[in-house]
Amino acid sequence: MDEDDDDFGELERGMPADGGCLLTTGRLILRPPRAEDADALAGIANNRKIAEQTRRMPYPYRMEDARRWIDTLSRSGERSFLITTRHDSALVGACGFGVGDTGELEIGYWIGEPFWGRGYATESARAVIDYAFANTNATCLNSRCRVVNEASRRVLVKCGFQLVGTGMSMGRSYGGPVPVDEFVLERSVWESLKEWGAA
Repeated sequence: MDEDDDDFGELERGMPADGGCLLTTGRLILRPPRAEDADALAGIANNRKIAEQTRRMPYPYRMEDARRWIDTLSRSGERSFLITTRHDSALVGACGFGVGDTGELEIGYWIGEPFWGRGYATESARAVIDYAFANTNATCLNSRCRVVNEASRRVLVKCGFQLVGTGMSMGRSYGGPVPVDEFVLERSVWESLKEWGAA
């Protein structure tokens, strides 16, 4: 998930207030970040390769960045989860959603480099998508990724998102605006995929 809370305001779509929600998948547990997670979070997030693919993560990513992000979540209106493995509670990354630049809900995620290529991004994104649609009245979810980020594009497509356009985005680690692909997942598409057992 992109870090920092600059792009998210208060959610206006019936966001549940419960900060203790846990989401579970076959291999993962997604849970709210806690103050004691800051050290592990800074350790796995301090990676230029991750920062360059997100809009809001700084690089270097220091302990104070992790603490600030955890501290501001309760005030930002964003719903974010740390992704951990079920078998050993290893911190894998983060995934969440909040109100994006368009005023619609936007989902974001990131996975630590040691865990790339295992399908964790898709697995966690599907859990957060289900949570978002089940707990808000949003008619769609939006997402975007850099045009050079093939892995993120594959995640979005696997989750049922459709490419709707391209644009430019500023990022803390980009050094200037970069082209991004813009995606949307309509609630009706999500419902159909769930009914067919495809999501």
